[in-house]
Amino acid sequence: MLELSAEEFERLVVDELDLLPDDMVDGLDNVVFVTEDRPEDGSLDLLGLYEGVALTDRGQYGFGELPDRIILFREPLLAICADIDQLKEEIHVTLVHEIAHFYGIDDAQLHELGWG
Repeated sequence: MLELSAEEFERLVVDELDLLPDDMVDGLDNVVFVTEDRPEDGSLDLLGLYEGVALTDRGQYGFGELPDRIILFREPLLAICADIDQLKEEIHVTLVHEIAHFYGIDDAQLHELGWG
């Protein structure tokens, strides 16, 4: 398994976020990006998670709402990567996947688009 500190991992996530196209990230209002070691259940099966209300499902989503969260899990991502280049690619794919959920794109649509 690839090893990387929490701080180094977070830096890679920020770097990959900066590389995403502007039209993908410009609409991300009231969203925070978080890194955690593992999901709450302790498994290594989940690479990322979107917590919030998808843009397509928002009705009276107004001022003062808590921000949506996109979480990337360090240990599961490290567990599937052999080197830093593969980790960067997996972080990129996971970010795109979770951002798509923010925009209301479900897993079936993501698979059709090749991002599942």
